[in-house]
Amino acid sequence: MSRAWKVREYGEPSSVLRLEESTVPTPGHGQVRLRVAATSCNFADVLLCRGEYQQKPVPPFTPGLEVCGWVDDIGGGVEPRLLASRIVGQPILPHGGFAEVTLMNADEAYVVPREIDDVTAATLHLTYLTAWLGLHRRAAIKPGDVVVVTAAAGGVGSAAVQVARAADATVIAIVSDAGKAATAAGLGADHVVDRSSGDVIEQVKALAPEGAHIVFDSVGGKAYEQATKYIAFEGRIVVVGFASGYIPRPHLNHAFVKNYTIAGLHWSLYRKYRPDLVHIAQAAIFEMASAGLIDPLITARLGLEDVPTALDDLAHGRTQGKTVITV
Repeated sequence: MSRAWKVREYGEPSSVLRLEESTVPTPGHGQVRLRVAATSCNFADVLLCRGEYQQKPVPPFTPGLEVCGWVDDIGGGVEPRLLASRIVGQPILPHGGFAEVTLMNADEAYVVPREIDDVTAATLHLTYLTAWLGLHRRAAIKPGDVVVVTAAAGGVGSAAVQVARAADATVIAIVSDAGKAATAAGLGADHVVDRSSGDVIEQVKALAPEGAHIVFDSVGGKAYEQATKYIAFEGRIVVVGFASGYIPRPHLNHAFVKNYTIAGLHWSLYRKYRPDLVHIAQAAIFEMASAGLIDPLITARLGLEDVPTALDDLAHGRTQGKTVITV
């Protein structure tokens, strides 16, 4: 038996999560089982609990979409060399990562370089793949681009700041208060815009008179609408989420008259349609981390018993960077 947090009905994480004893799962064909070392908390886990994520597993299930652990069993068709390997990846629902044991598809498991520790490795998959694929694949980032990140102190936003800086772009980080402004500056942002200190559009235009070449938007709502006002000619707005809770309705006539592109990013689709790009992206992320070009902003390290509190804080915007659960 092993412990796992279970969602038996959809709702707020602090209300619906229950820590239960579960039978240790057996890996099927093409799968590996791993003993979890660390699981990163993501806003997607909150949406999973609410039944609002793109994937909607039938309860009961265990959330937790970004895991680092050690392989202790393999299914048929899996190379024996993976046994005892330390890997990172996305678990197979309903066996998510907020547990002592989980399952993963072997072809979506990435061996972690020795110089990267468990907690750091657990943050280098989902959020950094979102940032890398959003900026490199969807936005075709190049040196010298001006990149605006609309929630720069959050998990995926902090990753985007670092990936953009590693690509030799100029980064304008947008945050919601002075504390987060200091965080964004510490991440390496060239400029920081505090929403609470004045008009966002005017502040961005003052920093980038010709507009932003790329906007990496995980907020939606008003943040997206503002982006359409400061985007440059032939700029790219990459939509990666709606943390504000409001999904905007784009005015396509506005995109038409200003010549900008609206690009959606649901990175998990690359797992289905272009797994080769996921492997390329993950290798690039590991290389950047090993070289010190990216350094995940990990602000809390908690135990397995703290999962509901961690997700509740994430749901209500009380976190910066990443919270990691260690097992």
